[in-house]
Amino acid sequence: MFEIDARGMACPLPVIKTKKALKENESVTTIVDNDIATQNLKKLAEQLGLTYQREEISNTHFVTVISKEGAQIEISNTVNTEELVPEKIGYTVAIDTDVMGRGSDELGANLMKAFIYSLLEQDELPETIIFYNGGVKLAVEGSDVLDDLKQMKEQGVTIYACGACLNFYGLTDQLAIGEITNMYRIVEMMSSAIKVVKP
Repeated sequence: MFEIDARGMACPLPVIKTKKALKENESVTTIVDNDIATQNLKKLAEQLGLTYQREEISNTHFVTVISKEGAQIEISNTVNTEELVPEKIGYTVAIDTDVMGRGSDELGANLMKAFIYSLLEQDELPETIIFYNGGVKLAVEGSDVLDDLKQMKEQGVTIYACGACLNFYGLTDQLAIGEITNMYRIVEMMSSAIKVVKP
């Protein structure tokens, strides 16, 4: 069993190092120091169709084990993960702030609210919406655009929020919609989209 001590590593390094180690090892144990990292590693295991185990030693010491036993797909010996991502998906919306444009934040908040509502009214909805940095504030409890986001999710739009960003703003427990993801996966999704729209 291969072991990685990823304590102190910023997202998405634990995921990247674990993914690379799985190319040459049947099982990889990754030690991390926060719960967000364990969630990202779990998503990696799910994406690859591998088994996942998690043990919490303390609130700053977590041990995860990802194993190829029962794997649904074969992991190649190269770093290329193209086979894990659809060749091209519909358009993606990437939102990195809770206001739109520069100048007045009050106006910017109103513009962002109008932007999200206008997305909902489009004939073609985005396939994915990704929130990162200050944008994660739009996906938490009390957000003015939460109802519109919920309607889009009900219509098949997949919503993601950057876990490291939620953690930075102390909002992890307040996430009200969407899944927590990491920068490695965000890059994969954005690079495989037909186009990326950024307000």
